Amino acid sequence: MNSMCFRTGWPLAAALAASVLALPCVAAPLTLDEALRLADDNAPSLTAQAEKLQAARSAAIPAGELPDPKLVLGVQNFPVGGPDRGTLDHDFMTMQTVGVMQEMPNGDKRRARTEVAEAAVELAAAQGRVERLNVRQATALAWIGSYSVELKQTLFQAFYRENRLLADTVRAQIASGRAQPADAVTPKQEAAQLEEQQDQLLLQRAQARAALKRWIGHAANEQPVGNWPQWPIDTSGYVHKLEHHPSLAAFAPTTREAQAKVREAEADKRSDWSWEVDYQRRGREFGDMVSVQFTFDLPLFPDTRQNPKIAAKRAELNQLEAEREALTREHTQQLEEQLADYQRLDRAVRRYQESLLPLAKEKVELLMASYRAGKADLSAVVAARRELIDARLKQIDVNEQKALTSARLYFAYGEAGQ
Repeated sequence: MNSMCFRTGWPLAAALAASVLALPCVAAPLTLDEALRLADDNAPSLTAQAEKLQAARSAAIPAGELPDPKLVLGVQNFPVGGPDRGTLDHDFMTMQTVGVMQEMPNGDKRRARTEVAEAAVELAAAQGRVERLNVRQATALAWIGSYSVELKQTLFQAFYRENRLLADTVRAQIASGRAQPADAVTPKQEAAQLEEQQDQLLLQRAQARAALKRWIGHAANEQPVGNWPQWPIDTSGYVHKLEHHPSLAAFAPTTREAQAKVREAEADKRSDWSWEVDYQRRGREFGDMVSVQFTFDLPLFPDTRQNPKIAAKRAELNQLEAEREALTREHTQQLEEQLADYQRLDRAVRRYQESLLPLAKEKVELLMASYRAGKADLSAVVAARRELIDARLKQIDVNEQKALTSARLYFAYGEAGQ
């Protein structure tokens, strides 16, 4: 009995599983946090930076090591004339040589090379952090743009409903003799203008999703949901976090790398050396030999060789310091401008919420009441409705601009400074 139930139940379970898998997938809503997570996992530039860091770490392993030894093979004093010409073991001076040679760079140079490699690892890690913050900021900006477009699209559904109500009101006024028949065209004109605006929104939606797709892939086609991001913006403390800006923070390992290259160039003024041991085999009637020799570099002309290289590396270091100062001033200006803009936008958001939008709604309601009573022209009603539509869309624009500015500030100074 049990085996029969098993045989009949298994196909049924398989069919149920297949039917579940055949159901259309429901796309998950795309929140800002989810978009940032996807960018962290999928952005190709982050993968490239991770590989760059791994390459720097691998390159640092042999940086301070001695060069590989060299195998020496040769024949010395091979006779090319006389009775023993062309032989290896008849002339007592002919020797078959096998040996080992090792170059020995001076200790200062090896330490400097190690410091250069370690600084390169730090620089690659810093560049990785800079790229991650850039990716997160760009993803946040793209998500905010996409979210803003979706909010506007939702508003247009309300605009069309209100337009149909206006058309009903106009027809009623015409039927009661309080309006002219030509007024029936006005709501249609308004509907056409709404369609034209919505066409522009469709273009903006495609552009916003394309920008977001660059960072998170096909998930950008999902519906952005949530609220405007509310990052804590420290308008007074960010000035003291200026040095934590990603592009400025990357100058520290870059400077250490340049300093190490200066020390490496200075180490060229100290002599390198090498040693060599050879075993020399001769004919059987002659004794074999062993040779040992040492070779030393002679940096006798530093003015035309080592000193220009040192000067070049020091100039590169000075260039970095000047570039850092220039970039610090540039970001100081940008920070002050962005903080002032953020404060302006914060006031604008409150103004639209507390006065501009309520006043535009009140004006429409009053004019509509007057129009129904036959005391106002339809043109005044339409103009007020246009002002209300523009105010609703402008409110979203202001919220978007505030969110974009706060994203730039937060990812440059808030998240980077944590």
